[in-house]
Amino acid sequence: MRRYFFLPLTLPFLVLLIFLLTILFILFAGTITLAFQKLGLPLPVAFTLFWASLIGSFINIPVKEIRSYGPIVRVAKVSFFGITYPVPYVDWGEQKTIVSVNVGGALVPLSVVLYELLRLIVLEQNDLLIRVAVAVFVSTIVSKTFSRPVKGLGIAIPTFVPPLVAALLALTIGASNKPLVAYTSGTMGVLIGADLLNWNKLKDLGAPMVSIGGAGTFDGIFLAGVIAVLLV
Repeated sequence: MRRYFFLPLTLPFLVLLIFLLTILFILFAGTITLAFQKLGLPLPVAFTLFWASLIGSFINIPVKEIRSYGPIVRVAKVSFFGITYPVPYVDWGEQKTIVSVNVGGALVPLSVVLYELLRLIVLEQNDLLIRVAVAVFVSTIVSKTFSRPVKGLGIAIPTFVPPLVAALLALTIGASNKPLVAYTSGTMGVLIGADLLNWNKLKDLGAPMVSIGGAGTFDGIFLAGVIAVLLV
């Protein structure tokens, strides 16, 4: 009977695949940790934030339920000669959309931003605080301009637009702390411009749940800040 059972991959190829995936994970972890270190965070804190982002990407916290009325695709069952056929039809009814916040994709980046802003306030670095505010404002406008609601998915935005804009702002007005300006403007620009300013469009997405930062470590909020920091 053994000849009827076989591995989908040969053993050497399987070992090579596991090795390559391990290397990619280590490189990914190192890149994210490096970005947090450039913000002035100690290595243990940066490493902890990476794992918090990764594990938190599986956690969504519901914050609001949005109800709306619109066309809903339903399926009726029709029997013919003993065979049941599904027949889709369009009905009008109430739709419920649960809006949630992803821990790894939204709350972790937001906590880093709040920590950095509080540190600027305590150190009375008002000039840098103003520069951060200007950068966030500009980044928010750009994110709002490029973001689009996609039915059944959520609010979409070109991946590399926010980090490139944030990096350019940091290089232009970042002064002595370009990584901070890059991370804050990249993160908050997407959160405010793409997500919060499109809040009234969430009910039209036709999705049972919409998660802010829902792509976790690959979400626009998270990646915008990390990539922007690495670019400066």
